[in-house]
Amino acid sequence: MYAAWTVKHKPKSLIEVVGNREAISKFERWLKSWEKGFPPQRAAFLYGPPGVGKTVTVEALANDLGMELVEKNASDYRTEGKIRQFAGLASQFGSFFGKNRIILLDEIDGVYGTVDRGAVPAITQIIKETRCPIVLTANDFWNKKLVAFRDKKKYLIIEFKRPLVREVLKHLKRICEREGLATEEDALKFIAQRNEGDVRSAVNDLQALAQGKKMLRYDDVSWLAYRDRKDVIFSVLRLVLYGKSCASAKQAIDMADVDLDMFFEWVYENVPYHFNVPSELANAMEALAKADLFRGRIRRTQNWKLLRYVIDFMTAGVAMARHESKSSGWIPFRFPQKIRMLSTSRVERRKKLVIGKKIKRRMHISAVAAQKEVLPYLRIIFENNPQMAAGLTGWFNFDEEEVNYIAGGKRKAKAILKTLK
Repeated sequence: MYAAWTVKHKPKSLIEVVGNREAISKFERWLKSWEKGFPPQRAAFLYGPPGVGKTVTVEALANDLGMELVEKNASDYRTEGKIRQFAGLASQFGSFFGKNRIILLDEIDGVYGTVDRGAVPAITQIIKETRCPIVLTANDFWNKKLVAFRDKKKYLIIEFKRPLVREVLKHLKRICEREGLATEEDALKFIAQRNEGDVRSAVNDLQALAQGKKMLRYDDVSWLAYRDRKDVIFSVLRLVLYGKSCASAKQAIDMADVDLDMFFEWVYENVPYHFNVPSELANAMEALAKADLFRGRIRRTQNWKLLRYVIDFMTAGVAMARHESKSSGWIPFRFPQKIRMLSTSRVERRKKLVIGKKIKRRMHISAVAAQKEVLPYLRIIFENNPQMAAGLTGWFNFDEEEVNYIAGGKRKAKAILKTLK
């Protein structure tokens, strides 16, 4: 059974939390101050981008201090009555086991909407009367709707920033060691850089890319530069693959930040892994086949009125194929192989074009002819004769990356460059 690495390798102690050491230290001092009595600030407000460690910091510190953590996502308790029922009672009564208690209302910016009237006043009143520490978290602290929680006299306000690349890299290395996965450091560094400090996304990427591998190389991850951010597309895929109605499944098209053809590839790649009843899988694939049929007709006839059928079959058609298929544990979404192949070929074409232009300048032929007629012979020379290859490298003015590409590997390229020196 699959287990999400974000859960499997979630930090159990503060020492394992990635980055934000100053913010964590400030929060720890505040929480320990409750041992001396009620502090002026009875609630802490942790804010920052998704995936930077706000929630996991609270969970890890509660574990370190042996405290009972009462945790709820605030968006699940969106009315005054429910908030008072949950947080109000928990804030007044002690633990059954005699432990100190901490209350976490996660994603407090999710309580807003027409059904949420009275929720914020209820939370502020509970904080005034609480007998145990309360922690609130939010992504966008400066949202005008959160103005009630900006009083620094009543709330300890702590900003969580995106961790540095080296901090995320260290965390990814630790996970790879636990999973027995050998890696090239450049591969992990690339993942860390691409996710821009979002630790949760970096771990999700690592798990998705490492599936079925014992060794993760840079070439296995470099194509990520050519894909869209996965956070949105993963949420959209859930609407299609696990949609309960045609309307909700069709909404996915409006949310997707990729073009229609690319979205089709995402759905097509993931359907076989999320339908485990053969007849339902067949129905889902038939819906995709019909969508693809209309795509072809649109390309041939330019009749864009047919687009509605493409959308209906690839969203509602797939969603309504599900009746009994159930998820057996966590099933990761997979990046479409077509994206990877197109991205890889794009990089290769760019390299060949640059090399072709250098050959063109020396041999006075077209860059296309250079790639087709000269480059294959250069590869034979570079793979078998380092001395001759070194001479040609100097004559064509190839750089190290180009030599590596023509020679077909770093080992042979190193021998050529060594001879050149």
